Amino acid sequence: MSNTTVRIAQISDAQAIQAIYAPMVERTAISFELEPPTVEEMAKRIGSTLPTYPYLVAERDGQIIGYAYASQHRAREAYRWSVDVTVYISPEAHRSGVGRALYGVLLPTLKRQGFHAAYAGIALPNDGSVGLHEALGFAHIGTYPEVGFKHGAWHDVGYWRIALDSTSPPKLSVPFSEISLF
Repeated sequence: MSNTTVRIAQISDAQAIQAIYAPMVERTAISFELEPPTVEEMAKRIGSTLPTYPYLVAERDGQIIGYAYASQHRAREAYRWSVDVTVYISPEAHRSGVGRALYGVLLPTLKRQGFHAAYAGIALPNDGSVGLHEALGFAHIGTYPEVGFKHGAWHDVGYWRIALDSTSPPKLSVPFSEISLF
């Protein structure tokens, strides 16, 4: 098996990212979107994320097999040192270290940017995602019961947290566009 490489996503990756994400939207409750975003919408999401937060892809043998990104946790100003993280892996690459490789770049980058903590919301049940996050040091902090309705059923979402930077008072966070990744 070839090595997995992680790099910054580009707008031109939108089609491959959309191909990974669309089945998750259509066939599962892992995502609470009801309709898969178009390739054009995915391109907009990449473009709007990168100035402030990392958006990464994992490649193996020239194919994108996963992606991860960070986003704003909440809009109120006091939340600015907290960040949400998301990872999606192509089904054929599950349990092959792709999620670990993506988070191995994403989390240290967020720490360098000055974020205090990262939060992951996981639609339950999802043993693979829970296992990945807990193996990386995320701790379960609570569950919203029956918070989303999709595919004819209510779904719980659990939340996991990992500390990134314990500086107090926190330093100003640095936009992703102003740091070098590698």
